[in-house]
Amino acid sequence: MFRGKTTEELASMSIKDFSLLLTSRQRSSLLNPSAGYRQLIEKAAELRKKGTAKAIKTHVREAIILPEWLGMRFSVHNGKEFKELEIRPEMLGRRLGEFSFTTKRVLHSAPGIRATRGSKFLAVK
Repeated sequence: MFRGKTTEELASMSIKDFSLLLTSRQRSSLLNPSAGYRQLIEKAAELRKKGTAKAIKTHVREAIILPEWLGMRFSVHNGKEFKELEIRPEMLGRRLGEFSFTTKRVLHSAPGIRATRGSKFLAVK
């Protein structure tokens, strides 16, 4: 369910009808897409007609996830590499970039020998 609509109802909707279920910011980016976003929509429609399960590589992180993309696979660039994701119903209305993080968790090791005055009391091992 997405805002009271089932996935079958959403799949049969046009982009204009689906945009009415979104916030105004999402609606404006969906109805006035950039050139890259427009190409992504066309490429997804083309692959949907062919029925191939190939992942679509894209740098367009700001793309709103559409109902006709359900079940498709996308490889979204995070600045270093492409992260693959499969579109599920709970992803509808969100952006592709939300699922391909650009930063990762930093894990620091113990301070080195003579790193700071407080670290001189730590074990060397």
